[in-house]
Amino acid sequence: MPSPLHKINYAYSEYLALEASSNVKHEFLAGQIYAMAGGTPEHAALAAAVIGLLFPQLRGRACRSYDSDLRVRTPSGLATYPDVTVICGPSERKDTDPQAVTNPTLIIEVLSRSTEEYDAGDKFEHYKTLPSLRQYVLVSHRERAVEVWTRGEADEWRSATVREGEIAELAIKARLDVRELYASAAGPSA
Repeated sequence: MPSPLHKINYAYSEYLALEASSNVKHEFLAGQIYAMAGGTPEHAALAAAVIGLLFPQLRGRACRSYDSDLRVRTPSGLATYPDVTVICGPSERKDTDPQAVTNPTLIIEVLSRSTEEYDAGDKFEHYKTLPSLRQYVLVSHRERAVEVWTRGEADEWRSATVREGEIAELAIKARLDVRELYASAAGPSA
């Protein structure tokens, strides 16, 4: 996680006021506000490709995909903006923050050099506190592969790495073809 904006303990209401007036996104955790780094064009293309592949599979169903403009709030207190969030059924929100959802079914993060350790470590620990979360997917920036973490019946998490030429079966009854994902992100010049 990056360094906090200031070494002060902020109330969540102060964080919300900052978010409402800022053109930069921030994370909130334990009274600290963290500016989120901007992504590279490759990062943005991978996130867009994920949504592009999921969108037709979810059309007409109870699940809906969202981009990184959707704030997610965990029971552990993290407020953040995942690269891709899927919610099945109506979204749930708290009165204290009607712009943040609390019931994602699937969260997907596109990794980068600066966020890889945090996304796979501490951030995942916070996501695990979301009772609705069935899967967490990490899209690699180093190789053509995705790591799919799935919550089991006994609340244990198991991991599977899905590589080029393979298809990730998602808990939302959708599929993520790794070859197609990276080809879509590469664009027409690839």
